[in-house]
Amino acid sequence: MRFQTLYEGRHFLVPSFLGGAFFWWLAGDWWAWTIPAVLCTLVFMFCANFFRDPERRIAPGDDIVVAGADGVIDAIEVVEENEVIHGPALRVSIFLNVFSVHVNRAPIAGRITYRKHHPGDYLDARHPYCHQRNEALTWAITGAKATLVVRQITGAIARRIVPWSREGDAVEKGHRFGMIRFGSRTDIYLPLNTELLVALGDEVEGGSSVLARLRDEVYIPAASAVLL
Repeated sequence: MRFQTLYEGRHFLVPSFLGGAFFWWLAGDWWAWTIPAVLCTLVFMFCANFFRDPERRIAPGDDIVVAGADGVIDAIEVVEENEVIHGPALRVSIFLNVFSVHVNRAPIAGRITYRKHHPGDYLDARHPYCHQRNEALTWAITGAKATLVVRQITGAIARRIVPWSREGDAVEKGHRFGMIRFGSRTDIYLPLNTELLVALGDEVEGGSSVLARLRDEVYIPAASAVLL
């Protein structure tokens, strides 16, 4: 458990822990206090599980793209990515439920060349248009073979995106660059000539599961695409 991740859960972990301890103490005098004690304990256990941040073995290679989050692949489509790439891209979307690890990891090694927050709605993360309408934070990471776009998207419950990295930072593959609090979605935009190694319904782990293999051709967007 990393301190940085646990720190993001302090507003949930500390009250539920103290509340549970207090009500269990009262339960010694009157059994009815057992009910709130159990509820506080369950909330604490849920939050401790949610804010877990396990170490992962990262697949090596400049051509290997790893998952940016834990969850289920629930969308693969060719779309127009008009914020960074300014052209067609392969969108791979990962749905995170409330039991997933919500730390986001860099899918490739490189430099963060773009970061921008977008206000929006809070549709359920399973909504087919949530990736277009919900609050989001867009990242671009330029590596040896390509520039990939990663978009953190909020949901109906997940209403806070927490960035830990900044534009200009150099990151290793699997680097933890942020998290989304509670159920949400992480989209990764890949070059069209990418060899995709996952399918709809596959469960992936951030940093360790291989999403795709980049082709030898260099894929770099227009220079204006990486400027704020």
